[in-house]
Amino acid sequence: MHSFAASPVVANGGFPLESAEPILAAAGLGGQRGERMLFRGLDITLLPGQVVWLRGRNGRGKTSLLRLLAGLATPTEGELHVAGQSLRRAPAAWRRALLYIGHQNALKDDLTASEALSFLLRLGGTHSTAAQIDAALHRLGVHQCRHALVRTLSQGQRRRVSLARLALSMDQTLWLLDEPFDALDADGVAALNELLAEHAQRGGATLLTSHQALSLAEPVPRIFDLDHHALA
Repeated sequence: MHSFAASPVVANGGFPLESAEPILAAAGLGGQRGERMLFRGLDITLLPGQVVWLRGRNGRGKTSLLRLLAGLATPTEGELHVAGQSLRRAPAAWRRALLYIGHQNALKDDLTASEALSFLLRLGGTHSTAAQIDAALHRLGVHQCRHALVRTLSQGQRRRVSLARLALSMDQTLWLLDEPFDALDADGVAALNELLAEHAQRGGATLLTSHQALSLAEPVPRIFDLDHHALA
């Protein structure tokens, strides 16, 4: 059995959270892509205030693991709890506790940036006012693009619009982010780091993938290397 338990977290003024209830607790997880088994017997625990960097070579199952944790795939074995809710017993409450942003931005080309962000929020079962959406876009540095059609935006601008959901999802305790830093310039990286830090300070946890080294200073990201857990 392969396991990962992050070391004690310090947050919110330096108070240790060793006794906090895990936001994510998975035991004996098995996952596959098609007929190929990617990993099995995988244990993961994330505590409030943590950011965990999911690493691994291409094909090791990083995206598959995120999709499994997001409820978009079914584990072949094992148990999974998010914010104290079991995937099997309370899937609806479990999904409300997390936000998943995949590698694709999922923005509709024929909508404006504001409309596309609003549409994604409604798909996720939430609603934000026009003022809140404008504030989220401003925080990601794309407020000036709010009336522009998505198809006219650069890849970096599209990524920022997609990530603006984070500014409106601080109450969702678990963020699962697949390559969130992709296509971001230095200002975009700084804005995303600020959101990750605020979410952690509020007691949330984030599991993310990234091909580039992380520059987040607080909290210091923990590393979970899937190369050490994937099947040969």
